[in-house]
Amino acid sequence: MQGLSRTSLVDVEERFNSVAGSADLGTLADELFAVASLFDREPGLRRSLSDPSRPAEQKAQTIRALLEGKVSTAALETAVAVVEAKWSRSGDLADAVERLGVIAAASEAEGAGRLDDVEDELFRFGRILAANPDLRRALADPAATGKESLLADLLGAKVAPTTLRLVSQVAAHPRGRSLERGLEEFGRLVALQRQRLVAVVTSAVLLSDAQKQRLANWLRATYGRDVHLNVEVDPKVLGGFSIKIGDEIIDTTIAARIEEVRRRLAG
Repeated sequence: MQGLSRTSLVDVEERFNSVAGSADLGTLADELFAVASLFDREPGLRRSLSDPSRPAEQKAQTIRALLEGKVSTAALETAVAVVEAKWSRSGDLADAVERLGVIAAASEAEGAGRLDDVEDELFRFGRILAANPDLRRALADPAATGKESLLADLLGAKVAPTTLRLVSQVAAHPRGRSLERGLEEFGRLVALQRQRLVAVVTSAVLLSDAQKQRLANWLRATYGRDVHLNVEVDPKVLGGFSIKIGDEIIDTTIAARIEEVRRRLAG
């Protein structure tokens, strides 16, 4: 998703927002994920609808003929907006539609007051995968079937419906991504729903709610934006904590200080 044209995305998202307000957002997300899968499965269609030499109106007519009566009006108009936009490569069509599906799912969670839950659950599920290689292999196997049923049994009522929807999309339709990378991409999009940064905090001990709140307040003051904390415990940290926000790392751990001393001595 990172290679998408920013100009095209802004235009498409504006049109998406204009039709999504009155839609059933969970259904809209599922329909957009299905359209993304259609584009992935049909390279000829994908190339035709992304061809810059074809008039936008002609491409819109093609997608309307394919989808009208099969998806909601909101999903249809979103697909039309995507094919009418200009993209640098044919794969951008599926990327853009899937992105809007994630935004629809995140909007549903926000409306239900569960956006924080979804962010936390996506992060925690990524850690569960890292700790359970058998589960990871089962979900990553391209030949495996029934992944959605497995996830429904495993997660079911334990997570927000949006979390289950997004995890199922990543597992059943990896689209060339690892499970971990797909979860990270979706987590970033969910965080963007409220224009928040995501910080991965690694501490030697579990932080209390008060400590997490103070840290969140400090990061908000530092970055000028709300920051969602994903906290993980690693006894090897040896005191203090480290914070990773995007490519930036703030490290106050004893281990980091020891390593800095070693580097200075070596220099």
